[in-house]
Amino acid sequence: MKNNKPHFLLIHGAWHGGWVWNEISEILSYQGYSVSTPTLTGLGEKKHLLSSKITIDTFIEDIVNHIIFENLNNIILVGHSFAGSVISGVADKLKDRIQKLIYFDAVILKDGQKPFDIAPKELVKQRIELAKRFGNGISIPAPSADAFGVFDVKKSLLLEEKLTPHPLSTYQSKLTIKNEIGNGIPLFYIFCNDPVYKSLESSRKVVRKLKWPIFELNAGHDAMLTHPKETLNLLMKICN
Repeated sequence: MKNNKPHFLLIHGAWHGGWVWNEISEILSYQGYSVSTPTLTGLGEKKHLLSSKITIDTFIEDIVNHIIFENLNNIILVGHSFAGSVISGVADKLKDRIQKLIYFDAVILKDGQKPFDIAPKELVKQRIELAKRFGNGISIPAPSADAFGVFDVKKSLLLEEKLTPHPLSTYQSKLTIKNEIGNGIPLFYIFCNDPVYKSLESSRKVVRKLKWPIFELNAGHDAMLTHPKETLNLLMKICN
């Protein structure tokens, strides 16, 4: 018998991969939900596809194709960090398949904006320099675990092992959407406040200005990894 529960589609942020959702994915599956955690082009197990031609549109197509080929509907679409831009693009194209949009400590871009347009200037300069020095001008090497609010030794080692360089070109590419952010789908913002991931402050200002529902999570930026149960409880609270 087919279950009518929503499908959780969880999208990872920069440097990460679908693996970052493993613990949450397992619990959701155990609770009878269907869930998928695709990895974006050039990252995680797709790191061999890294190139200077990857854009936000590439990432959006990754997820649009995943939805179409897996025939997913009634989706709770969650985008972490960089993937805020991705879920905005997916919502613009596949509105009828998505039930809710959850921006998880995520980037908020308006039509025509690049991620580097809204990032602190010092950070932009630093990332371009890092890409030149360590990534052949193509990719930005991953920051240390503590940059994501991960201080547990075991989980820090996991990040060290799994994080992959992120394509610089995605930060320099524009989000192109035809409709308002969210395309009329109910949207929510999760703010991870301990510690605060400071480079997202401009996105949070947009969220406050637009008066989106904001839910605070007492965890760092990679809360799905460090605080999976609290993260899941909050997702359930938003979805019910």
